[in-house]
Amino acid sequence: MIVRDLEWGDFTPIVENFLALYDEVVENPDLGISLFPKRPSWGEEAEWFAGLYRRVLEGSTVAAVAVEEGRVVGLCTADRRKPARETEHIGVVGLLVAQPWRGRGIGKSLLGRVIERSRGRFEILELSVFHSNTKARGLYQSLGFRPWGLFPGGILRDGRRTDLEYMSLELGPVPRP
Repeated sequence: MIVRDLEWGDFTPIVENFLALYDEVVENPDLGISLFPKRPSWGEEAEWFAGLYRRVLEGSTVAAVAVEEGRVVGLCTADRRKPARETEHIGVVGLLVAQPWRGRGIGKSLLGRVIERSRGRFEILELSVFHSNTKARGLYQSLGFRPWGLFPGGILRDGRRTDLEYMSLELGPVPRP
């Protein structure tokens, strides 16, 4: 497995991995990831990816991909919290590993790289996770994330509520100019 920084050419496999979640959640309603109400179009995804890539180039986002057998199978990002200047020291983490590749340590490698690349850029990383997703919660805790809050019933899927857990990781102060 190779873990590297995001490249412009990663658009298609990243979008394919994300869109596959819409089929996966039908098979597994307990899938621990939030989705848009309807599947985005390729045009909407192109807009999203262009924004992500721009923020990486500007330095407000850290993004890493995992490549296995020549294919991008995972993406992890830490995106500067917006819009207030008072919260720009926080990076919001997102992590996705394609279904066939889960359980192989890819998420841990991706998140580890994003944590290291976030040092000196963010003081705190935060994320939210379905409380029922014990594997993801265990992964985050193994890398130093600590729970700080629980939103009972914060997720509503197919008429069922699931608790949403908030976690954070202190990275230390960022040098100010």
